[in-house]
Amino acid sequence: LRPHQYNIINTTILFTIMMKTTLSVLISGVSMTTAWTSQSSFATSTSASRRIATSIAAKLGDSIEFAKYEGLGNDFILIDDRDKVEPSLTPEQSERLCNRNFGVGGDGVIFALKAPEEGDYDFTMRIYNSDGSEPEMCGNGIRCFAQFLKDLGADAESYNVNTLAGLIIPVMNSDGTITVDMGEPILDGPSVPTTLTPNSEHNSVLEQTHSCNGREWKISAVSMGNPHAIIFVDDLENDIDFEKDGPALESDTSAFPAKTNVEFVQVMAPDHLKMKVWERGAGPTLACGTGTCALVVAAIRAGKIPRPGNEGVRVTLPGGDLFIEWREENNHVYMTGPANLSFQGKALLK
Repeated sequence: LRPHQYNIINTTILFTIMMKTTLSVLISGVSMTTAWTSQSSFATSTSASRRIATSIAAKLGDSIEFAKYEGLGNDFILIDDRDKVEPSLTPEQSERLCNRNFGVGGDGVIFALKAPEEGDYDFTMRIYNSDGSEPEMCGNGIRCFAQFLKDLGADAESYNVNTLAGLIIPVMNSDGTITVDMGEPILDGPSVPTTLTPNSEHNSVLEQTHSCNGREWKISAVSMGNPHAIIFVDDLENDIDFEKDGPALESDTSAFPAKTNVEFVQVMAPDHLKMKVWERGAGPTLACGTGTCALVVAAIRAGKIPRPGNEGVRVTLPGGDLFIEWREENNHVYMTGPANLSFQGKALLK
């Protein structure tokens, strides 16, 4: 958790909880504005984008309809902005909405936006993390995004989604899972980006030695549109101090100038990996889709596991299992997993 200073303001949040019966619950509480502004080196979190978002954002007193989704416990607030080209909330408003004590609660806010005029896209996805920063993409988030579109009535077998990481294509499966073509992994070190010295083919960083937080690590750097530092350990429970090592590596800009997601991985079997993730801008989460893809690529390249067939590699996260396939014929990574609606509601911004 980061240090914050809060100005307490009154707010009322109206939740419509959708289980077997629809319930309306009026909750009176407080919200918060923060005097702390996160220093974000994300290429996409520019002051210009924040100015644009602020100019069209919902104002105090407005109400925002939302739907809460989760993918293996990685939970998001989804907002239908399909009539807009920019998010209807600012990063700061999104941060407050993600607060689990004073807001709706979530790992991020995802906006379903208009497709750009150029290119073969159906929709645009933007996301603000729980700290207000903006990542390029989110693997669990895009599955939730696709399920959200289906539930809104935009039913299709697949969607061409414009993201800050490029075109991403989720496919709706008959068993209720969603398979996402995550594209090709980026292995070139400077493109991840990382300043660690490349030591493998494709100018890549593969189990390169690096010191951080008083320890020496072997780091593999992979980008799936966002940066990942993958570290293999013998025992996830005993070989790391997750609450200290995670944030230290995330914010080590001497190695990852745009900060990084951090995945600690234990090999359980040739077709089974287990991981813990410290996400850039969100901290510890129950699942990370792009991280799962990145660690499978790193495990295959480092010789930790063989390249699997169509069944993919099972990756166990704190929230459940994802299945990842890295196809030789096109070099694309495919992720399969669930996405579920938790509840819907309306938040009054006061």
